[in-house]
Amino acid sequence: MIFGLATLYSLQINVDNPNFEVFNHQLILALVGLGMFILISSINFKVWADYYKIILFGGALLLIAVLLFGTDVRGTTGWLVILGQGFQPVEFVKIALIIFLARLFSQGGYQTSPVKGLLISGSGAVLLIVLVLLQPDFGSAMLLFAGWLAMYFLLPIRKKTVLIMAVAGLTVALAFGMFFLKDYQKDRLLTFLNPQQDPLGSGYNVRQAVVAVGSGQFFGRGLGLGSQSQLNFLPEQQTDFIFAVIAEELGFVGAGLVLLLFFSLLARVYAIASLAKDNFAHFFCLGLICLLTIQIFINIGMNLGIAPVTGVPLPLISYGGSSLLSVLIFLGIVHNIQIRNKRSLFARM
Repeated sequence: MIFGLATLYSLQINVDNPNFEVFNHQLILALVGLGMFILISSINFKVWADYYKIILFGGALLLIAVLLFGTDVRGTTGWLVILGQGFQPVEFVKIALIIFLARLFSQGGYQTSPVKGLLISGSGAVLLIVLVLLQPDFGSAMLLFAGWLAMYFLLPIRKKTVLIMAVAGLTVALAFGMFFLKDYQKDRLLTFLNPQQDPLGSGYNVRQAVVAVGSGQFFGRGLGLGSQSQLNFLPEQQTDFIFAVIAEELGFVGAGLVLLLFFSLLARVYAIASLAKDNFAHFFCLGLICLLTIQIFINIGMNLGIAPVTGVPLPLISYGGSSLLSVLIFLGIVHNIQIRNKRSLFARM
């Protein structure tokens, strides 16, 4: 979060008329998020497992409310406005999906019956994914699908089953791409395959991001001294391409430190998962690792030109309250699991 806030602040240092509204807003949300982290970490994580069905359908109702009453932003109806504040329900639906899957997979029968686990978990995941696609938000839908698939593979599965699922998934993805993707989404995929086909149009964002990353070299140009970001050549620099700003201003060292921090965070969550005696806690932590890893890879891949632009934020760093708050809620639940782990350890001594 400190990296994200410092980057947002640096974007206004060397401009003629600095406007720190974005930085101030993110700072307030970070403080609110830390308060929510403390609150959630004080709630027994088993509560979420007990109400997993209600949480799943509550997430589905939120997505339906978005379709009925949501605000359109850049062609996607993905925002709800309450008391003058907008938020993206899909960010909180990610929590609902991981809770649902963790509770489902923690039951012994689903671990020994992968097909049964596929059908039941897939039905819940597909419900949410279809509602997100109707917005349409292809990036978030892809993230939900990838998170479900990654968690499903945590179950004991035969190689034959994996092959059948891979072929079926590829077939469905191709069919979906041919008939349901919007033109701008098809352009993003084509640009990913060939960024040079429209360098001033659909390929502009990726080209500028790659230039920004390369221009940072080893030590970077310094905070507030990145030419691509300060001169506004780099679009969406507060959200989608904030990693390119970090790489330009802080170089390979700064970008590498961000990756190291992410790795340490994921390693810590994995350690907590390994110590968890409760199956739900174990699967929840692993689900969070899967989701964050995929999201980090997609966002940084966008900035390096090795993944299509999908609008997926960089966790804890990109500007956006919904993403920031949802990750802190996730971590609050994990922290409560760690608290319970320690109490269980002391109880055995």
